[in-house]
Amino acid sequence: MTLVQALVLGAVQGVTEFLPISSSAHLILVPWFMGWSDQGLTFDVVLHAGTLIAILSFFWKDWLAMVPGALRRDRDPQHAQPAMLVLIICGTVPAAIVGFLAQKTIETTLRSPFILSMALIAVALVLWLAERIASRQKDLGKVSLPDALSIGGAQALALIPGTSRSGITIATGLFRGLTREAAARFSFLLSAPITAGALLKKLLDLRATGIADADKLPMLFGFLSSLMIGYLTIKFLLRYLQRNTLQIFIVYRVALGVVILILIQFAGFRP
Repeated sequence: MTLVQALVLGAVQGVTEFLPISSSAHLILVPWFMGWSDQGLTFDVVLHAGTLIAILSFFWKDWLAMVPGALRRDRDPQHAQPAMLVLIICGTVPAAIVGFLAQKTIETTLRSPFILSMALIAVALVLWLAERIASRQKDLGKVSLPDALSIGGAQALALIPGTSRSGITIATGLFRGLTREAAARFSFLLSAPITAGALLKKLLDLRATGIADADKLPMLFGFLSSLMIGYLTIKFLLRYLQRNTLQIFIVYRVALGVVILILIQFAGFRP
C-alpha cells in the first residue's frame, strides 16, 4: 500500500464514519473504483482506531462529566451529565449482543453489493421520514432510558453493510424527539464503546500476526488521516445540523445506492 492510498482511505474512513452515508460502503467502493487491492483487516483496525481517538478527543469534556467523582461538571446544557454514562452503557448492549451472535452472517452473507445498495436506499427513506415527522424538541440533557435503548437497538442494525451507524442512530434519535444536533451528539457518544469493543476483538484476532516493516508507515499515515479528518467531520456535522436538515445526505445515499445497482448490472461490481 502506498502512502497516498493510506491517506485517501484514512480520509474516507474519517468522513464516512460520522456522516450518515455509510463508511463500509465507501471503504468497499473506493478501492474498487481505484483498482486497489483489499486493504486487509489490520489496516481496517488502524483506521477505526483513528476515528475512535477522534471521538474520545472531541468529546473529552463530556467523558469527564460522565465519570462519578470528576473534578467538575460542565454546566453547559449541551454537555452530558454523569447519568449519561448509564444511558450509553445501556444503549451499547443491543449492538454488542447482535454483533456477538451474528458476526459470521454479517461478514459473509450480508456483504453482498445488492444488500449494500438496498441498505443505502432504505436508510435514506428512514432519514427522510424522520425529518418529516420528528418533533425535534429534546436536547441531550433530556435523553431518557427508553431513548437510549431505542437508539442502541437501532445501532445493532448498523452491522448490516451500507446502513451507516450514524445514519440509523440519528434517525432513531429524531423519531424519539431529539433535535438534530442532540441526536448526532448522542450517536457519536454511543459509538465509542461499541467501536472500542470491536477494535479490541480485531486486535485479539491479529495478536498472532505482526506488522511488516513496509506497512508501518502507511498505517501511521492512515491512522493520522482518519483521526484528523474524523475530528473535523464531527465538528462540521454538529454545526451543520444546528441550521440544516439531513436532505443532502438523503439524496446522496439514494444516488449512491442507484449507482451501485448500475455497477452490479453493467460493470460486474463484485468486491
